[in-house]
Formats: sequence, C-alpha cells, structure tokens
Amino acid sequence: MRSNQTERVSEMKMADKTVIVTGAGGGMGKAIVRKLLGEGATVAGIDLKDEAMAELKHERFLPFAASILDEKVIERVFSEMHEKTGRIDGLVNAAGIAQSATPIDDVSLDDWHRLIDINATSLFITAKQAARYMKPAGKGSIITIASVSATRPRPGLQSYIASKGAAESFTRALAIELAESGVRANTIHPGPADTGMLSQFTAKGADSEQARKEIFESSVPLGRLIQPEDIAGGVLYLLSDDASMVTGTTLHIDGGRGL
Repeated sequence: MRSNQTERVSEMKMADKTVIVTGAGGGMGKAIVRKLLGEGATVAGIDLKDEAMAELKHERFLPFAASILDEKVIERVFSEMHEKTGRIDGLVNAAGIAQSATPIDDVSLDDWHRLIDINATSLFITAKQAARYMKPAGKGSIITIASVSATRPRPGLQSYIASKGAAESFTRALAIELAESGVRANTIHPGPADTGMLSQFTAKGADSEQARKEIFESSVPLGRLIQPEDIAGGVLYLLSDDASMVTGTTLHIDGGRGL
C-alpha cells in the first residue's frame, strides 16, 4: 500500500509545490484550488471574506481574508507561505470583477477606477511579491485570468475590457522581464463562463437568464458555456513542468469565442 501511495504522489503534477490563488472563493477560484490540491500542491487562497472559501477545507489549503489591493497584507501572505513551505512556485490571479453593460457616457470615473484597480492594479501588487521569491529560486509560474473580451469586445463593457487588456499586456511584459530568471508568465482568456459573475455583465434590469442563452451561450461556437473546471485544467498545465517552455502566451479557453 505504501508503495502505491508513493507512486501516486510522484505522479502528481504539483506535488510539494506552493501556489497562491487570488479570488479563491469565486467560481473559477474554487475550481482552480481544488484542481491544485488534487495534484498535491499546498495552496494559499486569498479572498475578501473567509466565508467564501469555507468549503475548501483541506490540510494543504490556507485561507487568507484580504483585499488584493492591500499591499502590506499581500506581502504578509507571501512571506507567511514562504516561511511555512520554503518556496513560492506559482501565482494564479483569478480575482476580478465584472461591468454591467453600460454606455460609456453613463460610466462614472469611480466605476472606471474600481475596474482598473481590481482587475489590473492588483496584478502589479501580487506579481511584485511573487517575483521577490521566484527570481532567487530561478523558477516559478505566474498566471493571469483575463478575458476573451480583450480580443473580441462587446458593446458596453469598455472599462472592463480595458482592464483585461491591461492585464494581458502586463503579463506579457512580466514574461520577457522575468525570463532571464527562469520565471514564466502567461495569460488565460476564458470565454463566457458558467459562474455567478456571468449575469453581472448584462445591462441593469435585463433578464439575466435570457441573456445567458441568447447572448453568451449562443456566442460560443462549441455550443456551451465554459465550465470553471475547463479553466482549472488550463491553469494546471501552465503551472506544471509540462509547460516549462511556455511563457508570454495567451491561452484561449473559450470554446472558439475568440475566433
């Protein structure tokens, strides 16, 4: 029995690795955390509230209730995880917010700043900490969950799309800057995903269920909404040694929506 258990551990793609996941309490975040735990990783989850991560209880999961815009707290999370495990192998930026479809003349400057801060500025804060630990180690993988809307825009989402375009560009810049240190950085563009956030993209007062069918699901050539597990599979690949020569790329997990 012990031999079989040892073989199983050796087959796990993330055995003994430490990964930090933001937005761990969201639909995609939970699927990503579960996938990584199932592959042997120790995972630190960051979300605004502990309750959002309550169902992720596991001996290798450590929840941190924190704002991803609080630089001091994020610094502490990375420090505590490095002190506990001796390494930081991966960072998955899955946190983000949506924009309800709104004409630009009805979008406030505060709305713009909130979207840019949470969807783009937060990446700077977390990646800065990741680089501090990954560069001396000579390895590591940073993944940004952006959006297919950055390449296939829809009306009324101009501020959200700007934030996701910035996220992709920032990640590409990280890839070239950190390559000499052996650290990789990649982006995932999900298509319309079957999570609680999907309904938030509809115009205020619109029928979200009708929009789900007529706007989102019908826009996917492969005929269904993207599942959180689809994204988790892509994250696992980009974090793993299977992707050791993949950096600066954007992986579309969108059922063909980006075509």
